[in-house]
Amino acid sequence: MDENIRPSGAVTALDRLVGTWSVTGGAEGTVRYEWMAGGFFLLQHVELAQFGEPVTGLEVIGNLHPFGEPVGADVVSRFYDAWGNTFDHVYELDGDTLFIWAGAKGGPAYYEGVFGPDGDTVVGEWVYPGGGGYTSTMTRV
Repeated sequence: MDENIRPSGAVTALDRLVGTWSVTGGAEGTVRYEWMAGGFFLLQHVELAQFGEPVTGLEVIGNLHPFGEPVGADVVSRFYDAWGNTFDHVYELDGDTLFIWAGAKGGPAYYEGVFGPDGDTVVGEWVYPGGGGYTSTMTRV
C-alpha cells in the first residue's frame, strides 16, 4: 500500500455525517454512519420504512480507485439492500448543503439537504423526475 495516498477532502468532509440519526418525513427510521478502517470509505447502515416497505441495507461511500488506476474525482456509493438490490449514488457536500444524486451526478433524481447551525440536523428533500419525492429530516441522536 502506498503510504502517501490519503482519503480525498471530498470524502473526509462527510465526517459531519458520522453518528446515528433519526430520520423522519417520507422515510422513517434510523441511519448510522461510521468510517471503515483507513478512513477511505464511509459506511451507512440503514433501517428505514418508506411507503410502507422496509428499507434495510448498507451503503459504502468513497472515491473509486480501481487497482492500477488513478483515484476517481467523484464521491460515489453503492447501497446494498436486504433483498439483493443495489443502488448507486454520488455525494457532494458544498458548505452546509449535502447533495446525493441517484445515479449520475447532475441527474434528475437527487436529494438536497442543509445542515442546521448546530450540525445535528439535516433538512431536505428527495426530488424525483416527473414530480414526486418527499421531505426528509435527519436528527442526530
